[in-house]
Amino acid sequence: MRNVDYIIVGDGYAGLFFAHQLIKNNKSFVMYSEGKKSASQVSAGIINPVVLKKFTTFWKAQEQIDFLKETLDEIKLYTDKDFLINAPIHRIFHDENEQQLWLKKSGNTELSGFLDKNFIHIDVVKNDFLTGKVNQSARLDVNGFFMGLLSYFEKNDHLIKEKFDYRQLDPSGSTYKDIHFKNVIFCEGMGVKDNPYFSHIEVNPNKGHHIKVKLSEPIPENRTIKKKHFLFPTGNGLYFYGGTYDRDQLHHHIDQSAVDQLINGLSEFYPYDFEIAEVHFGFRPTVKDRRPIIGRHNAFGNLYVFNGLGARGILNGCYFSRDLYRFIEEEIPLHTEVSLNRFSNKP
Repeated sequence: MRNVDYIIVGDGYAGLFFAHQLIKNNKSFVMYSEGKKSASQVSAGIINPVVLKKFTTFWKAQEQIDFLKETLDEIKLYTDKDFLINAPIHRIFHDENEQQLWLKKSGNTELSGFLDKNFIHIDVVKNDFLTGKVNQSARLDVNGFFMGLLSYFEKNDHLIKEKFDYRQLDPSGSTYKDIHFKNVIFCEGMGVKDNPYFSHIEVNPNKGHHIKVKLSEPIPENRTIKKKHFLFPTGNGLYFYGGTYDRDQLHHHIDQSAVDQLINGLSEFYPYDFEIAEVHFGFRPTVKDRRPIIGRHNAFGNLYVFNGLGARGILNGCYFSRDLYRFIEEEIPLHTEVSLNRFSNKP
């Protein structure tokens, strides 16, 4: 019988950032990974403290940005890799009204550190009304992050590459197969709907598509360009463009309407020829109030859920992994805004 402090089920942002908290605090763990690409692994990796449709920010944005940078520095100590890409977002303005709104909002205390007042013109793309830079924005090297951490886990005997079998979990005896555990953390994204212990939680799928394109005229590499969607280079001569949001078309194949939406969006500001090389999609686990769902099972005190990260999976996954760890190990209460207990239909 193997003894561990934690079993983590799921290998997306929630699972990996929680695993980092365990490494940081010298806790033993195993992670169950099916080996399928999760929504996290096909995400853009955008680190953005601003809602770019309305030029607003969100709850704990500065704290989350600061904590993410601190966490990535800690991860660098044992992976020897820096996964932060310094390529700030430049939002293309549609008209002068958007310019003026940006300037007005940049005077707000909560936004002054994010909205740069100096507008610039970017060559190659159409930006007649210039672009505004989002200070403190960046990107995560998504492929590098998952490859680097999962490789580290595998080398250190933390990774189990198989589907978790709920039928073999005995919460009362704190055992799963030949493993004796203290706690299980379910970080399954939309897979939670098949989890008999947490299938009730109110997460809903939001399907997102993105395309990888070959551009006939390259764009600057040190920027992430945003109009309707995000455009940035990914290496090997390809560029990421996306992603879409769809709560209705939830089948597990490519939607041509989403691809057409991306083609039209890119064509609006990129006036040269481009070729689609790849199309990808995933299902983000979203919550109606746009806050993660974190908490302990009502009947089994050694089972926990960490889900509902939504479109800000990197920031939410990183920041709230610490809150979950402190809740379990130090009995520090969770914020009511993210606690599982805010929903009435608990198990």
